[in-house]
Amino acid sequence: MKAPPAMTPSRTAFAWLLASATLLPLATHAATVQVTVLARDGQPLADAVVVVEPTTGSKPAAPRPVQATVQQLKMQFVPGTSVLPVGSRVSFVNLDSWEHHVRGVPAGLAGLNAGPQAGFELRLDGKPEGKDPATAEVTLARAGALQLGCHLHGSMRGFIFVADSPWTVKTDANGVATLQDVPEGAARLRVWHGEQIVEPPATALHVTSVTALSVPTQVQPRRRRP
Repeated sequence: MKAPPAMTPSRTAFAWLLASATLLPLATHAATVQVTVLARDGQPLADAVVVVEPTTGSKPAAPRPVQATVQQLKMQFVPGTSVLPVGSRVSFVNLDSWEHHVRGVPAGLAGLNAGPQAGFELRLDGKPEGKDPATAEVTLARAGALQLGCHLHGSMRGFIFVADSPWTVKTDANGVATLQDVPEGAARLRVWHGEQIVEPPATALHVTSVTALSVPTQVQPRRRRP
């Protein structure tokens, strides 16, 4: 009886690759997702927050916390909308010469039902000429959207979206949000804007190597005072 033929190097490599393919899961490829968000009138919607959340595989780690600054300048919060990872620390700085208040509460309908202990409250003295401005710092411990206001000046409004997904981006002036390195496959898409009272339900999304789509909304943003 003849002995089986010896394995040549090429046959050995092929057998190893075949065995690996049966034992290891297929690699997940990263994709680029570009979302254009539109206002109710069909125009690009700036400062909308786009969140992509894969629905297969293990939940990704939350993005690393950062240190950020929100200024009070000329009766405005600057920037008007910030997107920051959960756990980030935010310094509020009053650059106006008069006193300001900072009240951060859950945005939209959630804020109407929030108790007195929800969010945070600060008070900042006006900036004396030639001296450093008053500052105060908070830690964003919970994911979700916060509305910023000032009890002393009711026209002042701002927002912070506290993100627990690494794929969370604010749209630019052209209403475009570009998210990099998103896993291909099934996902859900959320869009949030400060002018919404209730966040609309998430929509299903299938991410391919390059995914581009437009998302209409019922939001018509107010014009910020210059």
